[in-house]
Amino acid sequence: MKREWTEKHRKALMAGGLLAFVILMLAVVLYIGKPFLQLAGEPEAFREWIDAHGWYGWILFVLMMIVQVFVAVIPGEALEIAAGYAFGALEGSILCLVGEALGGVLVFLFVKRFGVKAAELFFSLEKLRSLRFLQNPKKRDILFFLLFLLPGTPKDLLCYFAGLTGISTASWICIQMLGRIPSILTSTLGGDALGSEKYWIAAIVLAATAIISGLGLAIYHRFSRQENQKHDREQHQ
Repeated sequence: MKREWTEKHRKALMAGGLLAFVILMLAVVLYIGKPFLQLAGEPEAFREWIDAHGWYGWILFVLMMIVQVFVAVIPGEALEIAAGYAFGALEGSILCLVGEALGGVLVFLFVKRFGVKAAELFFSLEKLRSLRFLQNPKKRDILFFLLFLLPGTPKDLLCYFAGLTGISTASWICIQMLGRIPSILTSTLGGDALGSEKYWIAAIVLAATAIISGLGLAIYHRFSRQENQKHDREQHQ
């Protein structure tokens, strides 16, 4: 009886923790994220705001990138372009990488602690199941890395799914930090060109990024279908 009550108590605490997290994230998005994204949509005003706030602007931007990874509906690419515009390609890339890497680690640890229910807050079970081929420990780490390197892949979904696998925290930190670099660089380079009024360069970089991301997404969908079919066959043998 005592053991049963303890289990119920543990589940109630987990449910309470998840509810508190959802309320906190909604509050952050509504009162900080929404105004911040509106400001990021006006590049010149965003750069003036950053210049006026100095190091505080850097910290708030990194926090916003962390929230963007947690709340997967916020478009990360828009913030990356804004970072390139406001900070320049190098500084903007570093800030984006720090924020997104920290966000990816926190999501990973969050899902490890609360399980699939935490991941289902932002992604359907069907979407999570579409990554079931990543549960194979023999090729899991290298596949995660390759998917992160490929532009256009749903990196926020990968972060949530990673917490459901047996991948180590140290491996996950390395995979996502290195894997994010190409996609962040392309966005911040485009934003930097906009900020420098090199509009033709910006148009070429951003158009190329959009095309590559579209191709990357198409490759990802085809690859995931093939790998899932292979995974299902192996499971039934």
